[in-house]
Amino acid sequence: MTTSRKYDVAIIGGGILGSATAMKLTAAYPKYKVAVIEKEKDLAAHQTGHNSGVIHSGLYYRPGSYKASLCVQGGKDLRAFCDQRGIRYDLIGKVVVATSEAELPALQTLYERGTANGVEGLAMLGPEQLREIEPHTAGMKALHCPMTGIIDYKEVTHAYATQMREQGGDLFTGAKVQKIHGGHGSITLETTQGDFEANHLINCGGLYADTALRMMGVKTEVRIIPFRGEYYEIAPDKHHLVKGLIYPVPNPLFPFLGVHYTRLIHGGVEAGPNAVLALAREGYTKGKIRPGEVMDYLTFPGFWRMSRKYWKTGLGEMYRSFSKKAFTKALQKLLPEIRQEDLVPAGAGVRAQAVDRTGFLLDDFSIVERQNAIHVLNAPSPAATSSLAIGQHIVNLAAKSFGLTV
Repeated sequence: MTTSRKYDVAIIGGGILGSATAMKLTAAYPKYKVAVIEKEKDLAAHQTGHNSGVIHSGLYYRPGSYKASLCVQGGKDLRAFCDQRGIRYDLIGKVVVATSEAELPALQTLYERGTANGVEGLAMLGPEQLREIEPHTAGMKALHCPMTGIIDYKEVTHAYATQMREQGGDLFTGAKVQKIHGGHGSITLETTQGDFEANHLINCGGLYADTALRMMGVKTEVRIIPFRGEYYEIAPDKHHLVKGLIYPVPNPLFPFLGVHYTRLIHGGVEAGPNAVLALAREGYTKGKIRPGEVMDYLTFPGFWRMSRKYWKTGLGEMYRSFSKKAFTKALQKLLPEIRQEDLVPAGAGVRAQAVDRTGFLLDDFSIVERQNAIHVLNAPSPAATSSLAIGQHIVNLAAKSFGLTV
């Protein structure tokens, strides 16, 4: 016999966004019962725990967009939270490097965007100034962003959840949502840990955010398409080649930042990621295939329209996935001294990229309100950096939509 637990607000997803939202909600509205429901045994098991731990500054994003405002504010909030909790982070800075004249206009656009977004300390560098910061990097010009940092987002997520529980919230792990029933002013979640009843729902399901929305019988014009990002680690004897974070000038038509170099908060240097279509929503390896999930996006018109737009880029990413030589060549644009033997295969992450029916890859955060529920449908990078600001934004929406009172 299943047990049923009753809550005012149930939050699906124990990643960094679900945990941040729960922490903000329990702090602002302590009289309401709040539960976070996570299908894995631990928090931050997917997108949060598989990224490279960069604190983004707000450099890339269109002024006025959610990403721009929430990233800049979120970064400040994150640093303040970590200072209070004693969580280590390091503002080691980043350079975005133009290696050809063709990239200079896009680099200038990044400078203008970052300035408009209020990013502190931005500076354009010539070749000599670039070598002072990153001596082994090749480039015609670079944009230096000193407010970019590194952190462990799993540690941050656990700190959010700890504070949420101290404030009276509940956390349930190993509770995979199997069905959602709504009606009569309440929502029932059938999970592997029994049933939960809630007056309201906040969906931070990440890779399965659209699935949860459809479980509620809501039609959506958006589908989550999973893209795997594969990394290499740099051999220890070549760590000296990378002082901070080294990025290429991104393709403005594609919402991925290109292969880059990242120092990690616990030591080591990563190189990557690429962006290849995954054959499962949690497809962290090439061999992970879930036919039902593949069919889910193959039968979605937006997938084929996206494919027609980006087939050439997609083939290049796939080629690098199977060719270490090609991956190395891409990395050598930024660091000519890197060799194949310097690269050791490392982990991978999967990005939950929302795509609409026209094939457009959503490039901003997308949070939608439906009856009794708020759904976070698109929250790729810089969502981790922005987590506290996004969480506060969701709580503000919930206060109005759910009629919460202090």
